[in-house]
Amino acid sequence: MSIFERYLSFWIALAMAGGIILGSAAPELVTVIAATEVANVNLVVAVLIWAMVYPMMVGVDPRSLKNVVKEPKGLAITLVVNWLIKPFTMAALGVLFFRSVFSDFIADEDAQQYIAGLILLGAAPCTAMVFVWSQLTRGDESYTLLQVSVNDVVMVFAFAPIVAFLLGVTDIEVPWGTLVLSAGLFVALPLVAGVLTRRRLGSAERIAIFRGKIKPWSIIGLIATVVILFGLQGQVILDRPQVIALIAVPILIQSYGIFVLAYTAAWALRVPHRIAAPCALIGTSNFFELAVAVAISLFGLNSGAALATVVGVLVEVPVMLSLVALANGTRGRFE
Repeated sequence: MSIFERYLSFWIALAMAGGIILGSAAPELVTVIAATEVANVNLVVAVLIWAMVYPMMVGVDPRSLKNVVKEPKGLAITLVVNWLIKPFTMAALGVLFFRSVFSDFIADEDAQQYIAGLILLGAAPCTAMVFVWSQLTRGDESYTLLQVSVNDVVMVFAFAPIVAFLLGVTDIEVPWGTLVLSAGLFVALPLVAGVLTRRRLGSAERIAIFRGKIKPWSIIGLIATVVILFGLQGQVILDRPQVIALIAVPILIQSYGIFVLAYTAAWALRVPHRIAAPCALIGTSNFFELAVAVAISLFGLNSGAALATVVGVLVEVPVMLSLVALANGTRGRFE
């Protein structure tokens, strides 16, 4: 393991603190970065995520994609957890905490907004970052690509109806630009680049050497992404720390609960660890670009719903790193 991988949690903690400091000390720079958006996708962050995804895509052997159908259980777990369980448990946790547990601290109107934001997060499973988490757990690149691709197709048809049902809103406009641009930037383009790279390198030995050289840049991209994300939201953290802490509680419970459910199901069904880990991590992570975009379009930029989706962004990286560590530490139980 490189020094970046060995002490990744420490670097991420520094990146979070550095991002908050950057947001406070250089707000003009943060404003410029925030302005580089297309269809609610920040292009600076997109470039960094692309850099994180590309090393894993180099490991995708197109010839092996036909073999992934031989392991249908991992894909089935992903789809059941993501679309039949996760949105509804997130809504239930939102209602439980903001209508009951935190009712003395949150106004009713704000509570409804926070619940809406949590629902949007729960109905938007991860697309891009799961490639990073899969790489850190030595997941099967080809199978992870299949899981993400199928998940994206389901999202096109299921996201709006599920959100409409849970929010009681029927006129939801899905930001197709965000969906299409994200799929292109984070899945299609890195995959094409990875396939072309494999063809150029030729032998498996040269591919392995090349991946070893570029892998540290994936970690550097992750750290830089955390700095920017926390820089963009640093003022929010400083202005409303108590509210952010309250919103984070159901998100944390949901994240760890969904992971345990999917991971345990994979273990019980004897799914190989290289498939089980990404399978559980996909449902735990969130497609935050989509959730934030819909929250802003439905409720406004300064709404409680938008704030709740932003909190999802803030807690995701630390939570996912802890789950990556858990998955790596329990690898032996699957072998």
